[in-house]
Amino acid sequence: MEICAIICEFNPFHNGHAYLLRRARELSGCDAVLCVMSGSFTQRGEICRTDKFLRAKHAILCGADAVVELPAHFAVAPAEIFAKGAVSIISSIPQVKCVAFGCESSCEDGGKFESAAKILTNESALFKATLEKHLDGGESYIKSYGAAFGACGGNGELLSSPNNVLGVEYAKAILSAGADIKLVPVKRVGAGFNDERLAGGYSSASGIRANADTPQIKSEMPECSYDDFIKSADNGERFRRLAADWLYLCDKENLKRVYGCTEGLENRLKSLAFGHSFEEITELACSKRYSKARIRRILTANLLGLYADQAQEFLQSKLPIKVLAVKKERADELLPLLTVTPENTESAQMCAELSSKAYGLWRYLSTPLILDNPNEKMILV
Repeated sequence: MEICAIICEFNPFHNGHAYLLRRARELSGCDAVLCVMSGSFTQRGEICRTDKFLRAKHAILCGADAVVELPAHFAVAPAEIFAKGAVSIISSIPQVKCVAFGCESSCEDGGKFESAAKILTNESALFKATLEKHLDGGESYIKSYGAAFGACGGNGELLSSPNNVLGVEYAKAILSAGADIKLVPVKRVGAGFNDERLAGGYSSASGIRANADTPQIKSEMPECSYDDFIKSADNGERFRRLAADWLYLCDKENLKRVYGCTEGLENRLKSLAFGHSFEEITELACSKRYSKARIRRILTANLLGLYADQAQEFLQSKLPIKVLAVKKERADELLPLLTVTPENTESAQMCAELSSKAYGLWRYLSTPLILDNPNEKMILV
């Protein structure tokens, strides 16, 4: 059997995701599609509105064969660690032959992403000097990174969007792991909402979240996903208030352990903790060097107790795979392939416990619940 993996969040699952699943199966020619999905919190530092098991169910109903969880330490992390964590999981499954992902460049050529990965994996002196020069000149990190990439012969278009950046990070992680896994880029069709959406395209998850209270989103999502999304509690305000409160209460030394909280940023954040909301802290702490997404991610990881030193330890160990959902008629075939014996049981237990605590907090913030699964039992669809 050959499996195509998709690394995802599905927050929420929409028509564009269903298109990605279809195209991944078509382009890869694989026998099964496996989704490695973030659980309850995302790479942008946001809380998911819909239960992770329901989002996994939506993926199965719309074309996936199985969905496993990306542990919280990798889900709420910079793109590099997000990608490394996901690749460490899929590379432990010998049957995974490729990774499909949405891209926003005009080319659907995995080779260009692989070439970019080789440049960025071995950052030359020229790359580092160019990066620092542009950062010191006041440009954003993303623009400075792109300039350094271009100076070393890279195609700047590949780093022009978050999805392309993730694609390059997948390529870097695969290269670093020495895994025999190919890339299958799938060109995204549309990314706006309503009038901004391209003709024949699909709205993005962020566009749907921003318009959650409007009836128009119903046409942008499969019926199963839409119904559960609407029924789910809007947990964002409770989450943001708790994250801001915990910033005030937390120990600064632990805050420094969070990915991205460097160069004295912990002092800046702690100085804003008293009397400011989550949104105000994000606005006041961000800069050209520190994006809003980075600040939100730090605040979220800090609340969940997800630290960089732990994540690095987990990356060095083969971790067990947490299956969220599987297609009923393929369970006997797929579940044995998704059973991985951990190399370091202590690390594996810690990783699982912290992801489970994150889900417990999500349940607390998301009452009333529309799915009662406190023991996190896999569901058959």
